[in-house]
Amino acid sequence: MFFSHFQHHFLHLPSLDISLDTSQTPFASSFFEKMQPKIIQALQDMSALESGSIANPDEQRMVGHYWLRNHALAPSEGIRDELQKNKQKRKDFVEHVLNARDGKNFKNLLCIGIGGSALGPQLLSDTFGTERDGLQPFFIDNTDPDGIGRILRRLDPELAQTLVIVTSKSGSTPEPRNGLAEVRDVFQKNNLPFAPQAVAVTCKDSALDRLASQEQWLTRFPMWDWVGGRTSLFSNVGLLPAALQGISTEELLKGAAEMDTFTRETDVFCNPALMLALSWYACTDGHGKRNMVVLPYRDALVLFPKYLQQLVMESLGKKLDLDGNVVHQGLTVYGNKGSTDQHAYVQQLRDGLEDAFVTFIEVQKSNRPSSVEVEPGLTSSDFLEGFFLGTRAALSDVQRPSITITLKELNERSLGALVALFERAVGFYASFIHINAYHQPGVEAGKKAAKRYLELQKSLLAYLSGHPTERFTVEGLASTLKIKNAEDIFKILEYLAANERIVRHTASDLTQSTYGLS
Repeated sequence: MFFSHFQHHFLHLPSLDISLDTSQTPFASSFFEKMQPKIIQALQDMSALESGSIANPDEQRMVGHYWLRNHALAPSEGIRDELQKNKQKRKDFVEHVLNARDGKNFKNLLCIGIGGSALGPQLLSDTFGTERDGLQPFFIDNTDPDGIGRILRRLDPELAQTLVIVTSKSGSTPEPRNGLAEVRDVFQKNNLPFAPQAVAVTCKDSALDRLASQEQWLTRFPMWDWVGGRTSLFSNVGLLPAALQGISTEELLKGAAEMDTFTRETDVFCNPALMLALSWYACTDGHGKRNMVVLPYRDALVLFPKYLQQLVMESLGKKLDLDGNVVHQGLTVYGNKGSTDQHAYVQQLRDGLEDAFVTFIEVQKSNRPSSVEVEPGLTSSDFLEGFFLGTRAALSDVQRPSITITLKELNERSLGALVALFERAVGFYASFIHINAYHQPGVEAGKKAAKRYLELQKSLLAYLSGHPTERFTVEGLASTLKIKNAEDIFKILEYLAANERIVRHTASDLTQSTYGLS
């Protein structure tokens, strides 16, 4: 590859010390010319979104996560005032807690949430939390009693010094609701009042908002229906727990706002988000032909691929386009970190199926410089950089596509910019393929299906309770309860038996067993 080609596809953002290299992307000779109408439309769509148009037509909602880091962009004075007041309230609360002005000395922070209400805070915490002076973070992000128990056992000796943040847009989402119930139970068993240590982050008048108001929780912070969970990192969802850990939220916001400015450029080769989205399009033929493997070469960014899984896959994985046509779009994301994955699945990325492209994230400067020479003249950091360059070259040698994003150093400002870059790229790519990036009907379908199974479990237990001395086969129960899929009944009965809530009388063929209360 000629250096002139690299120069043409290398974009450096001096004020952020971030670079994007798309020189290893398989752009066809006429690619940019053919994409020009889509590029123009994408820029127009993004401008309309930032101006407050209905960007989520299915739910008739504005999409305003860009206003969170630049209040001046908000389409009304009312929203701008609300954002500013919220920012000041958050700042005052964090100072109050960290300075322990009321004598309450909090040491720990327990965050209860799910999906976007957990991934953003976890990313910030894992990247910076251990390096800042603030509360020690813990997360409950599932309805797994073993996982919840593991966290609560660690917190039990210091429960009285633990601030609890419950984050839920509606307040009725099962996972955070269940986590809240488990935590309240532990507080009660330890004879501790819960409300003085509890904070709600939720929409106004939600079930959680009403509960927190009635019980007089310590305080409440708003969420807004124009901010989706997967783009909520720069709202109270991400910034409140980050600030309580001593992470600089101002720098996060500055980095994101500055990247937003670059990503409004109309010159394609000066707009990093456009170039990133166009690279995805070129690598996947605009229809998910390849998966995206994200390899950050720093341990602190190990959660970044997981964060991108939700941002990218929930936004782009859609059955219908904006005109109602069946398109089955999407971009699959997976990854871990370098150089670990060189010993895991890079073998297949280089020599196996041609179904992936790699996004490398290089961090040039260590936050903990080490002068230890592991070999004469070479440090551990030198090896990390060498492994990155070597893997990139090994893929290039066999024409496997890759993209490289380079940060001079990893700090709040650069991470804020990195997240903002991918947020904008997702929006541009969604415009290219003409889908709604801001709803999640598949997620809602899963929630509805889960509710049906929970109702079936209730029905089974109620029926067995009404016949406490009898035993029933799976097929017998299916016939009696008029359930078409007997497999569903089998799975639920086996779960209940494993947890000793019913008794299974085992047959030689497990599926022919009988079940009852005794």
